[in-house]
Amino acid sequence: MKNNNKKIIDQEDLLGQIFTRAISNKSIIQNNEGLRPDYIPNKLLFREEQISTLAQIISPILRNQRCSNVLLYGKTGTGKTATVRFVLNNLEKRIKSLNIPFTLAYSNSRITGTEYRIILNIAESLNIKLPFTGLSVGEAYSRVTEKISKDAINVIIVLDEIDYLIKNTGDNLLYELTRSYEHISPGNISLIGISNDLRFKEILDPRVLSSLGEEELVFPPYNVDELRQILFDRVNLTFKPSSVTTAAINLCAALAGTEHGDARRAVDLLRVSGEITEREGASQVEEHHVRIALQKMEQDRIIESLRVLPLQSKIVLLSVKSSKIKSTGEAYDYYKSLCNKLGVEPLTPRRISGLLTELDMQGIISANLSSQGRYGRTKKITCLISNEIINLVFSKDPLIGTII
Repeated sequence: MKNNNKKIIDQEDLLGQIFTRAISNKSIIQNNEGLRPDYIPNKLLFREEQISTLAQIISPILRNQRCSNVLLYGKTGTGKTATVRFVLNNLEKRIKSLNIPFTLAYSNSRITGTEYRIILNIAESLNIKLPFTGLSVGEAYSRVTEKISKDAINVIIVLDEIDYLIKNTGDNLLYELTRSYEHISPGNISLIGISNDLRFKEILDPRVLSSLGEEELVFPPYNVDELRQILFDRVNLTFKPSSVTTAAINLCAALAGTEHGDARRAVDLLRVSGEITEREGASQVEEHHVRIALQKMEQDRIIESLRVLPLQSKIVLLSVKSSKIKSTGEAYDYYKSLCNKLGVEPLTPRRISGLLTELDMQGIISANLSSQGRYGRTKKITCLISNEIINLVFSKDPLIGTII
């Protein structure tokens, strides 16, 4: 019989040591509010032009007039949502003194997911009680517009990640919102759409595009020097003095700046680095803490990206993760067989091609067009995530897990 000499660890003692260390260690983070993803600073660095332009677009509200619809474009972490919230927070403060009926409704389309839930958010901002289920989208929207007309309310609706709504539910609600001025009087609805997809307009109906795109505002990525200054401001706000080295800040800025110019990623990297430093009981965030944080965030990002994929996208990914699948045709055949096993209605080849493109844009697969001579063109597919991670995440899905 094999002798196992491993020491048996008392779990209560282990927990006691961890908790005691947490209490006795002095935290280097004195205010973690400034590291939260939804934190809006008192001053948005390097976004003066966008702030000024957006403020001018919505300023007619202060004269009790409808303002233009506006679309904001830019990659993730370029300050779009922060700028909108910053400007609208200041607008609300100013408008209270003018006795103008005004309501602000904010929805993240990725979180709300459906047209009906977006209307619920708008209704809630207007103090209208709607049931969570039981009403048609048309009836719910009608009750909202009746309230706006009756009380002559100026409404600004912010739809964050608006492209997600269109891709998943179509643009019917968007059409109604952008044409609301035709049947709401008095009162009005103005729309601010925020999108990470620069090609978002290509999928819009021309009638929606003509009324939605009255104004457009583009947010460029931050460069490394800008990210460095943003991080120095956050460090001064959130960390104790001398608890973050300049080298660590420079590395956070360089890693985020050379990839996407993503301020949110840079701040997240700083936050995770600080948490790792505290767990070690160290007094300063150094470069090696940042590198450990980067590895952890990459793994967490991949797992979360896989977890929140829609059902059809998960099936498509399962279809291409095998090294034997090399082309879209082979992937589609295998995809249909998986749909049959799961009892799911398969999508058309064209729609599957679109889902492959979306997975490519997310960095989950690589799908490059390749010429096949007289046989046309196809996408050469390579899965960029290991089968082990995909199987680990998908095994927890109640439906997909049945075939893992």
